[in-house]
Amino acid sequence: MGLTMWIMVALGFFCLVLIMLLCVTPLRKVFLVKPFLAYLNRILPSISETEKIVLEAGDMWWEKDLFRGRPNWKALHEISLSNLTRDEQAFISNQVEVLCSMLNDFDILTVEHDLSFSVWEYLRKEKFFGMVIPKKYGGLGFSALAHSSVVLKIATRSVSAAVNTLVPNSLGPAELLLHYGTEKQKDYYLPRLARGEEIPCFALTSVDAGSDAAALKDHGIVCKGIYQNKETLGIKLNFNKRYITLAPIATVIGVAFKLTDPDQILGDKKEIGITVALVPSCLSGIEIGKRHAPMGLAFMNGPIVGKDIFIPISFVIGGKKMLGQGWRMLMECLSIGRGISLPAVSAAQAQLAYRMSGAYSVLREQFHLSICHFEGVAAALARIAGLTYLIEATRRFTVTAVDTSLKPALASSIAKYHMTEFARTIINDAMDIHGGRAIQMGPRNYLASGYIAIPISITVEGANILTRNLILFGQGAVRCHPYLISEMQAIDKKDIVTLDKLLIYHLYYTLKNLLKAFLYAFGIGYFFVETPIKNLSYYYQQISRLSAGLALVTDFTLISLGRNLKRKERLSARLGDVLSYLYIASSVIRYLQEYPRSEEDEAHARWGLNYCLYHSQSAFEKFFNNFPKPFLAKLLNFIIFPLGRSYQLPTDKHDKQLVTVMTETGKFRDRITQDCYLGKKLEDPTGRMEIAFNEFMKTQPILEKLKKHGLKLNSDIEQQLKTALTNKILTHAEIEQLLLNRRFQREAMQVDTF
Repeated sequence: MGLTMWIMVALGFFCLVLIMLLCVTPLRKVFLVKPFLAYLNRILPSISETEKIVLEAGDMWWEKDLFRGRPNWKALHEISLSNLTRDEQAFISNQVEVLCSMLNDFDILTVEHDLSFSVWEYLRKEKFFGMVIPKKYGGLGFSALAHSSVVLKIATRSVSAAVNTLVPNSLGPAELLLHYGTEKQKDYYLPRLARGEEIPCFALTSVDAGSDAAALKDHGIVCKGIYQNKETLGIKLNFNKRYITLAPIATVIGVAFKLTDPDQILGDKKEIGITVALVPSCLSGIEIGKRHAPMGLAFMNGPIVGKDIFIPISFVIGGKKMLGQGWRMLMECLSIGRGISLPAVSAAQAQLAYRMSGAYSVLREQFHLSICHFEGVAAALARIAGLTYLIEATRRFTVTAVDTSLKPALASSIAKYHMTEFARTIINDAMDIHGGRAIQMGPRNYLASGYIAIPISITVEGANILTRNLILFGQGAVRCHPYLISEMQAIDKKDIVTLDKLLIYHLYYTLKNLLKAFLYAFGIGYFFVETPIKNLSYYYQQISRLSAGLALVTDFTLISLGRNLKRKERLSARLGDVLSYLYIASSVIRYLQEYPRSEEDEAHARWGLNYCLYHSQSAFEKFFNNFPKPFLAKLLNFIIFPLGRSYQLPTDKHDKQLVTVMTETGKFRDRITQDCYLGKKLEDPTGRMEIAFNEFMKTQPILEKLKKHGLKLNSDIEQQLKTALTNKILTHAEIEQLLLNRRFQREAMQVDTF
C-alpha cells in the first residue's frame, strides 16, 4: 500500500475509535469521563457559600439566551415593553413638573447645600418617597418605568433632588420590607414611609469593608437586654458606616451586620451570618447627622456610627426566620438600584445633553456659520445622539423585566455599567461642544451638575471596574450556562452517571455553537434565523452569530483556564463586553418595534446596532490578542471571524443623519427627550436655550429669503436690514422677528458673572 492509503487507514481507525469511545457508554465512562472528571476536579474553581449566593441572586432573562448562543427573536418581540398608566403619566406631567419648577439647582449646590423646606414638604405631601410602596399601604404603587421616568425628569433639573428622591425607592427599607418583611413590619412602616413621616436610609458601606458585605466588621451579638423597660431577646449592635445617602436626616436605618450567637441562645450555630435590621435613629448609642460632600452635590449623605445598641429580634427585617439571610436579601434587591435608579440618572444626563447641545450648536456661530456644520462638532453631536438612543432603548427594555416581577441581576448590571459609561462619554462631548459656556459655574449652567455627578453614578451600587471585571461574565457564565452548574454539582458528588449524560449534552451544545458561529459568518444564518423586522435581517443574523461565538469561547475558556480565570479579570471583562453589547443591540431591536417606524428611528437604530456589533467584535479581538493559549486563541478567532473583521463603526454619512435630526425641530427630537424638564421662561437655564432655539428655527424662512437676494447677516446687521426693508425684501414684522431672535441668541450664549 502507498503512503496515502496508510494515512487513510490510520484516519479511519482513529475515527472508529473515537466513535466507539463516544457511543459505547462503558468505554466512554472509563476512557473519557473518569479522566475528564479528574481533570475538571483539578481545574474548576471552588465556589464559596458567599459566592454561591451572589451567583444565584436574582433572575436571568433575555441575556440567558444570548449567553447560550440561541436568541429567540420571536420571543423577544413578544415581550411587552412597559408603558406608563394614565395616573403615572398624570403624576409626571403635574406633580413632577411642579417639583422641577420649584428647584434652583445653583442655589441648591452653592447657597443652601440642601433642598428648600418647601421642596422637602412637597416631596412628602405628594408621596415621592412612596413610589414603590403599594397603594394598600398608602403609597403610589408605581411601575418600574414610572419610577425610572420620575427620577429621570427630576435629574434633568437637579441631580441632588433626584438622588434624595430615588434612595427611598431603591435599595432601602421599603424595598426590603416589601420582599422580606413580616406583615406587622409592613403594616407599621410602609404607610409611614409612604407619607414621609419616616425618612429611611440603608447602611451597608462600612469604613473597613466598603460595600463588600462578606467582609463586614460591623457586628451584632445575640443576647438578652432591656427594651422599653422589659427584658427581651435581642441583639447588641456595633457598626461604623459611611457614604450613606439620607443618613443625616434619617429616622429609620436599615443596617447590615454580621450576627453571632456565642452563647448559642438560638441554637447550635455560633456564626449566624449577615443580617439586616431596621433601627430607629433615635436609639441611644447612634451618632448621626454629620454630612459628606459627594463631589459638591447637595444630596444628603453622611456617616452613621452605632455603639452598643440593643434592639429586639423583632427589628430584624423578616423577623427571626430571616436571621443570617441578609447577604441573599441584598444581592437580590441590588438589581433594583442597578436596573432602575442609576440608569435613570444616566438617561437624564443624556437627554439633557442631547436637547441642549443640539440647540447650542445651532445658535453658536463661528465664521458666520452654526458650529453644528463643522465636522468635528458633528462627530461629537452624533455620538451624543446615538448613545442617547442606546440608553433609552436599554432603559425601557430593562425596567420591563422588573415590571414583570423579575429581579434581573445580570441585565441590571449591564444597564448600570454601560449606561453610566455612555453618559460619561455624552457629558464629556457636551462639555466639549459648549466649551467655555459649560465650564463657568452659575445659574445659567445646565451641564455642570451632571458632569460633577458622573463619578458618583459610576461608583455607587458596585463601582464600574468591579461590575465589568467580576460580575458581567463571572455571574453570567455560571447562571446562564445550560450545564455548568449541574456539572459542578455532579463533580462534587463524583456522580459519573450524571456527569456522563451532561457531558454528552454539553458536547452537542458546543458543536452546535461552533457550526453556527462559523457558518453564519458566510451568510448561512439567512436560512435559519428568524427576522421579525425584515429590513433588519442582517442584524438579527449577526447578533445570533456573535451570540454563538460567545457561547463557544466561554466553553473553551472555562475548560482551558478553569480556576485561573478568576485571576484573568481583563479576559472575563472582554467577554462581558461582548454579552453587554449584544444585550444592548437586542434592546434597540425591541425598542424600534415600539414606534411607527420612520427614517429617523431607523437611522438611529442602525447607528446603534453598527456601534454594538463593532464593539462586540473589538472585545473579541482584544480577548484573542491576550488569551494565554495562543494556538487556541487563533483557532477560535478563525472559527468566529473566518473572513476577518466585518463590522465597522457608523460612517460619517450616517453620523450626519443623526445630527440633522438633532439640530432641527421635530417629533423624533421631542420623543427621545420627552422626559427632560425644560424651563418655560427666559430666566430659566434650559428655558433660555429652548426659547432661543425655537425662535431661531422660526427665522429660517426669513434668512432663506435674504439669501436668495444675495444678503447674509453679519456684523453690519442694521444696515443690511434697512436695505432689505427699502427693497421690500422683508417686512417690518420679519425684521422685528430677526432682531428678537438675535437678542435671544445673544442671551443664550452668555455666561454668569459675579
